Amino acid sequence: MRFGRATAFDSGTQMDANEEKRTVRRGFWRKVKRVAASIPFAEDLLTAYYCAFDRSTPAHVRTILIGALAYFVLPFDAVPDFLPVLGFTDDAAVLAAAIKMVMDNIRPEHREAARNALERVAD
Repeated sequence: MRFGRATAFDSGTQMDANEEKRTVRRGFWRKVKRVAASIPFAEDLLTAYYCAFDRSTPAHVRTILIGALAYFVLPFDAVPDFLPVLGFTDDAAVLAAAIKMVMDNIRPEHREAARNALERVAD
């Protein structure tokens, strides 16, 4: 997956940045609620979400994070998510790379919002 303006593929067609944002917003919470308890990187995933959709986050940072979140949301992965143990390793790797690239833009309020959301999802 390439991070940039058109990054995700859906049925062989490229999505533009706005379509990718809509796809992430639409599918993100549904998938998080389903898998949050089984993925050790749930807090980082939610932190990336809050940073990506924070209007004060620079556009290039938002693009990188939305690309990583789209990789998590979309069903087409290098390693299918339904595989036990290995299913989310590629998602974690893509997310970790994206977070490393934009670490200076992740603020404490993004992490706090992520922790609060994780508590709500766990209930």
